[in-house]
Amino acid sequence: MHRLIEKGLMFGNLIRVDSPVLVERYKRALQHLTGKTFELADFHIDISGYSPEVGDALGDDQYLNHAGVNRQFILLTTEQKTAPLLNAQFSTARGILKQFITDNEPQLFALTAQDAVAGELVNSVYDASTLAKLFDIRKITIEADTTKGTVATATRLGEMINQFKTEKDAWFDDVLIAKMISLSKETGDVTRNPVSLRQMEFAQDNFWTAHFGGMYLFRDVEHPAAILRGARDAYGQLPIQYAFDFGDRRAIAKFLSLNDLIEPIVKAKGPDAAAILQQKMDFMVVEVAAVMGEDLTGASRRDLRMLGRRYAKLLPEAWQGLAALVRWAEEGGSWPRITSDHPSYFYTLRAKKHKDADLINMLLSELSPLDIRQLFICHKEAFYALYATWPDEKREYVADFLEREYQVDKAGTRETLFGHEDAMEEPQAAPVRGPWSSGHGYRIEADMIDRVGPWGGLRRR
Repeated sequence: MHRLIEKGLMFGNLIRVDSPVLVERYKRALQHLTGKTFELADFHIDISGYSPEVGDALGDDQYLNHAGVNRQFILLTTEQKTAPLLNAQFSTARGILKQFITDNEPQLFALTAQDAVAGELVNSVYDASTLAKLFDIRKITIEADTTKGTVATATRLGEMINQFKTEKDAWFDDVLIAKMISLSKETGDVTRNPVSLRQMEFAQDNFWTAHFGGMYLFRDVEHPAAILRGARDAYGQLPIQYAFDFGDRRAIAKFLSLNDLIEPIVKAKGPDAAAILQQKMDFMVVEVAAVMGEDLTGASRRDLRMLGRRYAKLLPEAWQGLAALVRWAEEGGSWPRITSDHPSYFYTLRAKKHKDADLINMLLSELSPLDIRQLFICHKEAFYALYATWPDEKREYVADFLEREYQVDKAGTRETLFGHEDAMEEPQAAPVRGPWSSGHGYRIEADMIDRVGPWGGLRRR
C-alpha cells in the first residue's frame, strides 16, 4: 500500500497531532473513553479521532469502535470535519460526524480551545454477533462533552440560573448562589456565551455495513430489500421480506429500477458519456494486460488500444457490451440490448439524484469492480481490499492514474461521473425500453406487484 500512501490516495487528509498540549488532551480523552493510554509524541487522526499509529501502538484497530457498532470519537479541532473516516463499519458514520461538527462548529471551536471533546454515536445495538441484529439499528444519537464535563456543568448552571430568576425568594438562597458562583468559574458566563451542543438524532433507514462481508439495507424505499455481499443462504431468516446476494443480478436490477434509484450513464449521444464508458473499457484492458505481465508504466490511451487489440480474445464480455454502447453513442451504431444478465449491465448505470445517491453509487461500484476509478471514489474499503490482490503492474498503473487523473480535480471528476443531465430520447425503433432493461423491462403493473411481490416469481426469502 506504500504507493497509495505516498500519492495521498490512502490516509490522505488526516490531521497531524504533534503539539504536546494536544497529545496530552488526546490521551486524557482516550483514557476517559476507553481506559487505555499510549506513548507517542505525534500521530495522525481522522474525522472521528481514530489514529492508525495509536491503533498500532495499542494493537487494536477498533479501539474507538468496540464491536464495530458504537463508534466513539475524539475531537481536538473542528478541522477534523475535512478528514476521512478510516475503518468505516457503516456508510452513514462519516456524514453524521461531519454534520455534528458543522452544525456545532462555533461551540466546538470554543470547547476545543481548552479541552478535547469526547463522545459516541449511540444506537441500541451493542452486539453484532448475527446479521439479523443489525436490522435493529433504527437511529443514531450523539452524546458528547469535554473530558472535564464542561457541557454538562454548563447545563446545570443554566438550570440554576433559571431557578434563580423564576423562584420566589431565590435571591436569599445563599447555597444556590454559592453553587452558581462555583460552577461559573468552570464555564464562564453562560448567559452571554452559552456552552451547549445541539441534541442530534439521525434515522438509519438506508445504509451499508461492513459486517458479515458487507450488506446494503434499504428500508426507506417503496419496495424494501437487503442486498448481501455474501451468499444469501448462509444467513438464515432475516427480518425483511426480500434479501438478495450479488449473484441475484436480475433481482438487484429490478429492485433499483422499481424504486427509481438509477439512470443510464448515456442519456444522450455525445462524446462525454462515451468517454466515461471508454475509460471503463480501458480499465478492463488494464486488468487483462496486467495478468499477462505487460509493463503498464505510463501507459497512454493509445498504448491501451494496442494492448486491447493484442488481447482482444481475452477481453471480458463486459468490455464487449460497453463497446457496443460506445459505438451507438459515437458512431450511430445499432442500439444494443443489454439486460441485467449481461456482465456490462451495472457498468452502464449511475444513481439518480436523490438522498441516497452516494449509497447507490457505492453499491454499483461493487457490482462493477473493474471500474477502479468509481470503486476508489465510492467505496474505498472495497478498493483497498482488491488493490492488495492485484499484480504489481496493475497497482502501479492504478496508483499513477488516480494521482494524475483524479487527485488534480476531484470535484470535476465527480461532477462528470455522477452529475445529472436532461433525460435522453430513446430510439423509436428499439424493441425494448433501452439497453438497461432488467430482462423483463422496467414497467411492472401495480396489480402484478400486489399479487406476487415487486420481484415477480423470485422465491421469497
